[in-house]
Order: sequence, then structure tokens, then C-alpha cells
Amino acid sequence: MKICFDNEKYEKLQSEQILERVKKFSGKLYLEFGGKLFDDLHASRVLPGFRPDAKVRILQKLSDKTEIIMVVGAPDVERKKIRADYGISYDEEVIRQIAKLRELGLYVSTVLITMYNGQKNADKLITRLKNLGERVYVHTYTKGYPDDVATIVSPEGYGANPYIETTRPIVVVTAPGPGSGKMSTCLSQMYHESTKGIISGYAKFETFPIWNLPVDHPVNLAYMAATADLKDKNLIDTYHLRAYKKRVTNYNRDLQNFAVLQTILSKIAGDKIYNSPTDMGVNMAGFAITDDKGCMDASYNEIIRRYYKALCDEKLGVEPSTTATNILEIIKKHDIDIKRRRVIFAANNKFMQTGFASVAIELSNTSIVTGRETDLLSAASSAVLNCLKEITDIDDDVYLLGDEVCKTICELKSLISGGAQKLDIYDTLCALAICSATNKLAKKAFDAIGELKLTDAHSSHILSASEQSTLKKLGINISCEPEYLQR
Repeated sequence: MKICFDNEKYEKLQSEQILERVKKFSGKLYLEFGGKLFDDLHASRVLPGFRPDAKVRILQKLSDKTEIIMVVGAPDVERKKIRADYGISYDEEVIRQIAKLRELGLYVSTVLITMYNGQKNADKLITRLKNLGERVYVHTYTKGYPDDVATIVSPEGYGANPYIETTRPIVVVTAPGPGSGKMSTCLSQMYHESTKGIISGYAKFETFPIWNLPVDHPVNLAYMAATADLKDKNLIDTYHLRAYKKRVTNYNRDLQNFAVLQTILSKIAGDKIYNSPTDMGVNMAGFAITDDKGCMDASYNEIIRRYYKALCDEKLGVEPSTTATNILEIIKKHDIDIKRRRVIFAANNKFMQTGFASVAIELSNTSIVTGRETDLLSAASSAVLNCLKEITDIDDDVYLLGDEVCKTICELKSLISGGAQKLDIYDTLCALAICSATNKLAKKAFDAIGELKLTDAHSSHILSASEQSTLKKLGINISCEPEYLQR
């Protein structure tokens, strides 16, 4: 991808703003982290040059003042919601993130299960976390939420939640994904502390939507596509417009929750600290964009990729049809041409020509390489091997993998599964690693695997979850036609 975003400038500006926000409060700051804390691949796709670990790098600079509450919604755990970027469930992602944060020297004090209503899978997660020695709290649905402010800000509302004891001045509240209840967690804590005479404040570390880009800017539209299952909508911040006569972008849930936040803050501080949802956000991403057109192009591509993912999830029964419908509305309203994602046509055309499942990958030099299913290799395996040949200028008719190696792996897989098997992408990379020990060309191709990062790909059929996961770990942005492979 062409670099369109200055990550170093972003980290510097964002860190400075957080420290300024801490100064506004003399006691404690609850800092809600919007989006993904780790591996923010969505941001890296729509803002080419954004480092997926930028948020953690910023947190490390504040590590001596910071503790972290990890939040996950019980409904997401119950329905086994999957983190799209890596294909793992939210409960597994919670455990993964905690381990990674601690490896980086960050203090995770608590795991909070929100919106709990006796869900069995949530109970299993609670037991697992406690067995791992984690401190676990549970919040049920808040009485009166979201409209009855008097009930919400009372002993019957937030007061019914258990109070989480914290010890550091900055409490970061984060989650595996959106809609987990991070803001409610912050507000609940602030309510409890107001009854204890503790002065605390709130701010939101945000990336999307970007407040100083228009509502319908492609980067902000890509955020709507990413949260289509939640039906998020970008809107003009009417509070900000009234207070400052300036049009800025926010989204529906922040606007809906702002009246509650104002009430809580007025109870704590006796005055309005923020005049708008945009005021409470800490988001300097818009000031680090260096190529607006490049970000727009990347965002259109992301919207289309999200649409195909939603179609596949609907086909697999893991998402309702409304998710794809919501994204399609964005595509139609803003006249986004699906042909912009060139790999879609290339993969489908290869399938129509050959009759075999096919995958197309667009490399960083904009060339498109295809591969089809063979007797020994999956379509994704063929495409990746062909890409590595293209990158390293190896002739197309050269076989990088020895037949005996491939056949032996296939025989092993068949023995274990009881049926004929092909090498999937993980098997293929393992075979390439083996062959690279004795084959110079295989070694040359193996050393080029890192150059597949941030490439785009499309499959003529739904790939297995394991293949999609491996491709994503390679940094390949894969989409699929919502069709099963008929054998």
C-alpha cells in the first residue's frame, strides 16, 4: 500500500492530548479505548501507514500511571462472536489480549463481563478466567438505560453494579470489539466514586469516526461498514454545532449517551466539563493523514471487502442478513463501484475459465496473480506460491515444492481425516519451509513471504476458517464469494 498516514506524528499528537486531558481532573481519569487495542488492522487498511500497535505504544508511555479493565459483553460471548481480523472468538481474544498486555509491561487489573443475564457461555468464560487467577466482575443490564436518566444515575441503575476497586490515576477501559459496554462501565465507576467523594473524569481514546472529516468521507463510511452489525450511523454532532457553531462528525451511540454523561459529570464536578461528545474524545488521527485520496481509495476497498464478508457470514449462519443489507445501503447511497476491488473480477474470471476454485491476489506493484485448485494444492496455496514466484522473479513453470513432500503430507492428512485431502495454505507454507532447506529457489520464495503483507485477495468460493485465518495472519486482506465449493 502507498503510505498515506504519518504514524509518528499521530502517536506524538495523541500522547500529548491524553496528558492534557489527565490534567483536567485532579483525581482519576477513566479512558475508554474505542476500536481495537491490539492489531487495529481496520485502521491500518483505511489509513495506510497507521501502525496496528499504535495504541499500545502510546499506553506504554503512560504505563506507570495506568491500569486496564478488560470488558467483554456476555451476549457476544454467548453467540461466539468472532473477531473478523483473526477469526477467533471474543472470549479467546480477551485471554490473548491480557497475556500480550502483560508481556509489554502493562497492568491489567480486572476482567468485566457486561450485559450478563445468565448466559451459559459467559458462565464458562467466568470460570475459566477465575481458574487463570483473574479478578472477574459482572454487570447486568442497567435499569432505565438508555432514556431514564434519573433511574440510571441512581442506586437502582449504575448503583446496582458492583464497584471495581482501582489503584492508579488512569484507568483504561478496553474490549475485544465495539458494543461491549465500555462507556457504561466508565459511567458506572464514576457514579460509584461520586458517592464515595472521589473526583473522577472521563475521556474517550478514539480513532473512528474521525471528527474533523465529513460524515460521508470514505474513511468514516468504512467505520460504518465495520460496525454494520451494530447499525452505527455517522452523524453531525448537534451538541458541538450548538456550542461552537462548527460541524463535526460523531456517531449515534455517543450522541445518545451524551445526556447521561453530562448528568453524571455534573453530579461529580458540579458543572459541565464537556459541551459535546466530540469534546470528550481524544482523536488526532485526522491531523496525521498525508494523502487524503489514498485513504479514500483504501476505504472504498475496505467497504467492499466488508460487504463480501457479511454475505459470507450470512451464508454460514453467523451473522443476520441485516449486516450485509446495511453495508449495501452504504454502497448504493454513495455509488461505490464494486469493480474497484479488482481481485474480485480476477478470481471469478479464473474460476469461469478453468472450472476450478480460484484465488486472486493483488501485489504491492498492482499486478494481479491468480491460482486455482489442483490435485494437491488448494486454490489459496496455488495463488500464494504463484505470488512468491512473481515477487522473486522465479519462472512460473518452476515447481517450488517436491512432489514427494506434498504427497506425503496429503497422505498424512488423509490418514487422519479419513478422506482425500489437499494442502491448505498452512500445509503449503510448512512444505515450502522444508523444501527451502535443500532448494535455493524455494529458499528465495520462502524469504519473500513477508512481502505478502497488506496485499488484497479474493476467492471464488468460501475458504475454510483455517485458511482465512492463515491468510489474515500473513497480512493478506481476503474476501470471498458467498458460495460453497461444490465437489
